[in-house]
Amino acid sequence: MRSLLAALLCVLVIAPPANAHTRPVPNLDAATIPHLIRRMDAGTLTSVDLTRAYLRRIDTVDRKVRAVVAVNPGALAQAAESDRRRKQGRARGPMDGIPVLLKDNIDTKDLGNTAGSRALRVPPRDDAELVRRLRAAGAVVLGKTNLSEWANFRSTSSTSGWSAVGGQTNNPHVLDRNPCGSSSGSGAAVAASLAQVAVGTETDGSIVCPSGQNGIVGLKPTLGRVSGDGIVPISSHQDTAGPMARHVVDAAILMSALEGEGVDYASDLGSATLRGKRIGVWRKAGRNAEADRVVGAAVDVLRRSGAVVVEVELPYQEQVEAAEFPALITEFKHDLEQYLKTRPGVPRTLVELIAFNEADPVELDKFGQELFVEAAKAPPVTDPTYVEQRRTATTLARRSIDEVLAAHRLDVIMAPTNGPAWRTEYGTGDAFELGSSTPAAVSGYPNATVPAGFAGPLPIGVSFMAGHRADATVLRFAAAFERAAHARRAPTYLAS
Repeated sequence: MRSLLAALLCVLVIAPPANAHTRPVPNLDAATIPHLIRRMDAGTLTSVDLTRAYLRRIDTVDRKVRAVVAVNPGALAQAAESDRRRKQGRARGPMDGIPVLLKDNIDTKDLGNTAGSRALRVPPRDDAELVRRLRAAGAVVLGKTNLSEWANFRSTSSTSGWSAVGGQTNNPHVLDRNPCGSSSGSGAAVAASLAQVAVGTETDGSIVCPSGQNGIVGLKPTLGRVSGDGIVPISSHQDTAGPMARHVVDAAILMSALEGEGVDYASDLGSATLRGKRIGVWRKAGRNAEADRVVGAAVDVLRRSGAVVVEVELPYQEQVEAAEFPALITEFKHDLEQYLKTRPGVPRTLVELIAFNEADPVELDKFGQELFVEAAKAPPVTDPTYVEQRRTATTLARRSIDEVLAAHRLDVIMAPTNGPAWRTEYGTGDAFELGSSTPAAVSGYPNATVPAGFAGPLPIGVSFMAGHRADATVLRFAAAFERAAHARRAPTYLAS
């Protein structure tokens, strides 16, 4: 697979379009979408230049990171078409000509959609709705990223970043460390500047954890803002796609394109401020000393910037977590089997997927499929016990955020996104020790993570959460913190 990708990339990179003139490409790690668009509008950069630069990085840098599982052979043609539109004064907006990678659980009729499984090698008939929106916005669909197979919902001992299709994705900061998941490839690819932005998906933590652990920005949007059509599901009650980027403004621009409907999350980020804002800090202290230190430094940034900091604890977390997992098991069976009906030439049920995995020489090489087996026996979504589990999980998750915001008159809640990345190992599962994603994930509320500091060479992020449909709010706080903290830095690809 990777040798074929390398050969394809050589063709794309070595053979530019006729009459093309290569222009200097900016520092990809530092460049924002607004900066790139200004250069394209001025004629000092083209989308073809930019796309070719990212293809070169995939061909070279991704040999270490292993984040990209498929490259779009039509990427340069899409870029050239964007350049023609811009030259004719028909640019479609700030995503026109911008290279984007998609997590490989999102339907693309030209690139397939495997969810990391060899069982889904027959491509879907159509693009997911979010892909149609990106194409309509003029984005260059550069390729697909690896993920934790089946979005980390196959085994209780799965390893984040591994799939039978893509192998193991590595953390670009320290290559033997884990990128978290399940949007592992999207997080690692953005950190390594293999695309300007990427799309991830989350049920609980799968955007924000790989964003934090790879040292980038990620937004888990309010449930329903981004269409879930054409995405391999776990649960329609929690699943959402969202943007992953090196800069908050880029995440906001991508989010605007994903949502559509004329929204613009980026326009007022420049005026975002922390001064006078009331911010609840949910420290989750004592789980990791390095994370505690970074959160303490982040609190200092808030105070120096004029924010009022209020120490808080979010209630009901044990009850939410106890109800969430059994609810997801039931929803997974129902929602996945509904999705499989839309795909030609693939297994139609969980029972068929289990049998496929048992017969396949690769699928069960690293870990088992205990969650598949459990979900195959799950009750229907009409079961009263399940209905109560979902009601309890969602209601208490919402109350945990809403009540704390109201009681302390807060604008947002800040919490640690992740601890330092653990070493990647197989057979024992992830050595995960710290996260704060569950309240926003189960409630369906927005959660934006932004780099906050480092434990040695390993990034740690902080998350900003708020109430229903407060996506613009959490992005503004993330942008203000990003400017005040200046915490992100490019990966150095240390071996260990």
